[in-house]
Amino acid sequence: MGEAIYTTTSSSQRIEAGSTNIQACPWPATAKDQSVDAAATADKIIESFNRALESKDYESLTHLFVEDGYWRDHLALSWSLRTLQGRHKIRDFLAKGCSLTKVDVDASSDFRKPQLTGFAPAGNVKGISLYTRIATQHGSGRGVIRLVETDNQWKIWIFFSTLEELKSHEEPLGPRRPNGVQHGATPGRTNWLDRRREEENFSDQEPVVLIIGAGQGGLTAAARLKMLNVPSLVIDRNDSIGDNWRKRYHQLVLHDPVWYDHMPYLEFPEWWPIYTPKDKLADWFDAYAKLLELNVWTRSEITSSSWDDAAKQWTVTIQRTTTTTKDGQQETTTETRTLHPKHIIQATGHSGKKHLPALPGMDAFQGDLLCHSSDFPGAQQQQPDRKKRAVVVGACNSSHDICQDYYEHGYDVTMVQRSSTCVVSAAAVLSPIYAETGPPVQDADVWFWGWPSAVFKAIQADVCQLQAQHDVDIHSGLAKAGFGLDNGVDGGGLFIKYFQRGGGYYIDVGTSQLIIDGKIKVKHGQEVTVVTERGLKFADGTELEADEVVFATGYENMRTQARAILGDELADRVGDIWGWDDEGEFRGIWRDSGHPGFWFHGGNLALCRYYSRILALQIKAKLEGLSQ
Repeated sequence: MGEAIYTTTSSSQRIEAGSTNIQACPWPATAKDQSVDAAATADKIIESFNRALESKDYESLTHLFVEDGYWRDHLALSWSLRTLQGRHKIRDFLAKGCSLTKVDVDASSDFRKPQLTGFAPAGNVKGISLYTRIATQHGSGRGVIRLVETDNQWKIWIFFSTLEELKSHEEPLGPRRPNGVQHGATPGRTNWLDRRREEENFSDQEPVVLIIGAGQGGLTAAARLKMLNVPSLVIDRNDSIGDNWRKRYHQLVLHDPVWYDHMPYLEFPEWWPIYTPKDKLADWFDAYAKLLELNVWTRSEITSSSWDDAAKQWTVTIQRTTTTTKDGQQETTTETRTLHPKHIIQATGHSGKKHLPALPGMDAFQGDLLCHSSDFPGAQQQQPDRKKRAVVVGACNSSHDICQDYYEHGYDVTMVQRSSTCVVSAAAVLSPIYAETGPPVQDADVWFWGWPSAVFKAIQADVCQLQAQHDVDIHSGLAKAGFGLDNGVDGGGLFIKYFQRGGGYYIDVGTSQLIIDGKIKVKHGQEVTVVTERGLKFADGTELEADEVVFATGYENMRTQARAILGDELADRVGDIWGWDDEGEFRGIWRDSGHPGFWFHGGNLALCRYYSRILALQIKAKLEGLSQ
């Protein structure tokens, strides 16, 4: 096959409006001393670091960094998410008040101990990596330090610190686990089930935190808050926990492997399939909520809400529908509860309202189905003598899955690709850091999030080139079939498209070959202008006839969902969400939203796993008066 052609169009370079397009950093020089004693070098650096830290000699401390070094911090230095680059910026920030008190080398496993390792994916840049344990005025955490050799001296290139627990509020794990029973005679004692029902229904108390949405965002936030002894309530309008996945299109399977998707405190078992079917994930969510004793009200929606600036609390009215069985008969009741949480977390998904284009003629369509991908009911099996024609507008994950579903059920299917797509085979997506034989997922998370965005973008640009070599046959075949390809923003590939734009990619789990073989047709480069009675008309004047049309056209920003749930006043006060700020940290999500007592939480399972802790710690710190 011929060589694939990757376009660099305005669409492929698009990022979230108002966000900063952080540029990839240049790679430092590789270590000259390939036989360095990594442990001794790390100990020397850490000893000097702690000595300067204790004496508040921040000038000497920052001279342990290279001139343009990075300090990425998640709550250890301040109650915020920051990436500081350059000695002067780091020094000036520390001089304003530094809560970090000590750093220790963590050599408790072969993976964590100091070692000479490759930084660039191609292995042509080497330095020393070491895991750390950190102590702060408020708690403790972990980190990763990356050292480089410059002018025959080892210096800190990247310092990453992340808070993991608060003093006097440690999670009840291991030796701190609850007893579970009070032995001996205790008059009036209730059993676990009675106590659990009272807790779940908030019979004699109110939730401190109200969480909207019982998907991976809502459940991980609730789990983290429970471990911090913060009473929280999750509400969801669906009938059952997991319906946000259960109700999606029939053939949906996660494109991420299981070792990337573990949830906090309860990892998927070793016999779990690599790629999780959506109904299996839905059942897992239901079991997760029960096993972690999370308080979830399904069939519940907010009917009104208001924020009191003086009292620093919400007044929220919730309509809840429940069904009980008595004497073999089901009885459905609807009640209204007014609650006063201190904080609200919107966990209704990474995106907001579904984006369904308002095209002329949509009401006149005479086919069998016209819908958004979120409402796609699944394809129906076709008879060999009469194939329905299906057109799917869009060319990312959902579109590919739906097109494959249509093909497998005997449809004549066409994918409408309006611009270009970043395509990566599932086997080439993740580095060995998240793998069957990789380190524990908690170690992988610290390693992964320890890269500043500028460095991460440089890594992903190199990864993208390696992925393209791995996927050369797929890419060449797609190009020959008329499918437009790109390598994302500044050639950063899939992860950078996700982090800077929130979409525009496909993780290939089989549909690419169907396109290459001509089993799924592609119409590329044209916008739909009109919906006709029997199909779609395009900007170039051509038409496609269709019995079913699905718009896999994505979703709007999370702020649109906030507006729909909590009103215009809140939505107008919160800032922009997703994409990077000037330092390369995510905007508006998992941090101060711009409205007091209101937080956004979402993303894939891996993002929710890591950032749920960051979010919960910020809320706990506010409740305990540690931060404003």
